[in-house]
Amino acid sequence: MGDDFRNTAGVAQGRAPAWDRFAHWPQVQARLGLLALVLLLIASALVPIRSEAELPKVSQTHETSGTEATSERDDDLALYDRAAERIRKGENYYDFIVGEQRLANYPVTPGLAVRLPTLAYVQATLSEQAQFAGALLLLVATIAVWWRRLGEEPGWFQQNRLLPVFLILALAPLGLNSYYFAMHELWAGKLMALSLGLHRPGKWTAALVVAALALAIREHALPFVLLMGAMALWRRDWRESIAWAALALAFLVALAVHLHVIAAQTLPSDPPSPSWLAMRGLSGWLSNLVFSSPLYILPDWIAGPVLMLAMAGWAGWRSPLGTSATFLYFGYGLAFMIAGRSNNFYWGAVVTPAMLVGLAFAPNAIRSLLNSALRQPVSQLALAK
Repeated sequence: MGDDFRNTAGVAQGRAPAWDRFAHWPQVQARLGLLALVLLLIASALVPIRSEAELPKVSQTHETSGTEATSERDDDLALYDRAAERIRKGENYYDFIVGEQRLANYPVTPGLAVRLPTLAYVQATLSEQAQFAGALLLLVATIAVWWRRLGEEPGWFQQNRLLPVFLILALAPLGLNSYYFAMHELWAGKLMALSLGLHRPGKWTAALVVAALALAIREHALPFVLLMGAMALWRRDWRESIAWAALALAFLVALAVHLHVIAAQTLPSDPPSPSWLAMRGLSGWLSNLVFSSPLYILPDWIAGPVLMLAMAGWAGWRSPLGTSATFLYFGYGLAFMIAGRSNNFYWGAVVTPAMLVGLAFAPNAIRSLLNSALRQPVSQLALAK
């Protein structure tokens, strides 16, 4: 999948714009792609979408100082609340977190079962009102960045940006819900969306800094960092690829220190964490994403295909942004099919903030795929509408 807009022979003859990936596919490849899309749409409408965790709450206030209040809280979030409260009282995170997880019957081995301390210290420092202000500011910044980024995309997005930006705004309720401010994946996902919107080949410093913040909160942002480095390497941008590699290496060093500190406090009697190899297949992928977004209010047979159409939209958009997003969302989707937990959906929040933007690309992608499969000429005028 190329990252440039150089005209192929077909484009030179006026048959298709360079930014339309599917319009350049041979007929056999297009037919196989169309078959794959149809099968994914059918499967996504039929597979179960479920989570044993609570559904996202559109509004809920809570106090974390009383036992009664925290008893209604999700167990994971209640643990993170207690961590922030103890830091607020002057304690060091690593002095108590292993004990807190034992008391909650949470595993502490391997050390990855214990969260990084970054978000706990942020929560301990900022009031809930300040956290909400930060979440709102982050949303506004993300919308502004994507508005500008989409205006630089080839094709009709230069003039038509309201729909994709609205799709980002439609995913905002979870990110602005104070009930979930203790969720590490929530903040990491919003920062990753901002980083992706900031990135341009040759202009990547701001994206790197924002990605570093996401990585400091949740290690699940590491695949994003590695992907951005790999894409830079593919473009032969040695300076950028080295920068992303340096960020990944610095994080791995910090993570090693974290794991060492946790390992020093574990006991032979500590039970290991259950395997993360859940092997939930397509159901795991869709469940994580649906419950991490307002799509959970839709019937399963609609929510699943909506996500698959968003994926098709990204896959059909031939630009640096489209290519990066395609690898990003398919990559995390594959990971969710293999690994995760059946008792929560939190991992999906890492990728949902900007994923549905692909829906805006979907009509063009499907039309081009059909035209290529049927060997019908692609009308540039129709694609531009």
